[in-house]
Amino acid sequence: MKRNALLFVCLSVLLAAAVVISVIYGSIKASPYEVLHILANGNDGTTLGRVIFDIRLPRVTEALFLGGALAVSGYLLQTFFLNPIAGPYILGISSGAKLFVAVLMVCSLNGGFTIGSGMMVAAAFLGSIIATGFVLLVSIKVRSMSILVVCGVMVGYICSAITELIVAMADDYNIVNLHNWSMGTFSSAAWSDSAYYIPIVIICCVIAFFLSKTMEAFMFGETYARTVGINVRAFRVTLIIVSSLLSATVTAFAGPISFVGIAVPHLVRTMFKTAKPMVIIPASFMTGAVFCLFCDLLARGLFAPAELSISTITAIFGAPVVISMMLGSGRGKDV
Repeated sequence: MKRNALLFVCLSVLLAAAVVISVIYGSIKASPYEVLHILANGNDGTTLGRVIFDIRLPRVTEALFLGGALAVSGYLLQTFFLNPIAGPYILGISSGAKLFVAVLMVCSLNGGFTIGSGMMVAAAFLGSIIATGFVLLVSIKVRSMSILVVCGVMVGYICSAITELIVAMADDYNIVNLHNWSMGTFSSAAWSDSAYYIPIVIICCVIAFFLSKTMEAFMFGETYARTVGINVRAFRVTLIIVSSLLSATVTAFAGPISFVGIAVPHLVRTMFKTAKPMVIIPASFMTGAVFCLFCDLLARGLFAPAELSISTITAIFGAPVVISMMLGSGRGKDV
């Protein structure tokens, strides 16, 4: 218990540090005192005040909530499939959500009508559910998780290829923005979007937390879960809806972000040395938020004023974690 409490304190400090650094750092230089003064007194109408309140704070808020949501979504999928290699990006779920959002965006651009954030979340959720449904059908036919992962990767490639074709159909003026979104970015963050993604993320994470005891029983197998009175079918449906809604929300507002959903839960399990959902879920949210905040800092700071996609940075740090996890699962074993 003391170890877990200490780790949560460390995560809290890291999260606070990531938020502060993200608000201070940018193309317009600002001292901690200036930022603190602006935060205490509100937007004073100066250039720095507008930058902090209209650009940096919305971006930090989005990276915090969506980074945490993606990590929790990955953990729920890993629980659902009872395998640590599962994740929304690996299984093609994020790509399915990306495809449907891209279709909606291009249709709105070419048709001259405006789409709201709610419509984008709905489109992303529909795409993620369809992609998840395909993965579930494959999981019924095959028992090998390796084949399932390969099928998920293929679904991701197909959806990404179709998305690129759709983006190419957009007007020249909008291609750059659509392309940046399709690669993953927090650069388009706005306060108006937070009214949608914050409630969704909070509600889904609260539901996931209240399912902790059920998840813990489910980890021992479906047979054991049934013997302790769990409605396995209802539990699996709830789990997949919550995880899909979380990953869909991330994709709708920030595009597909790679490796966070699979690498962060593994890091958390390694740090806390436990698999208890009641510990892993809040720890995954906090670690995912810290991870995405620091990756976003690198994405916008390494080659400023040019900006890298967030997936480029998360892949650099997340892919080695996944590789080490696969190697550690045992050579010759089927993951």
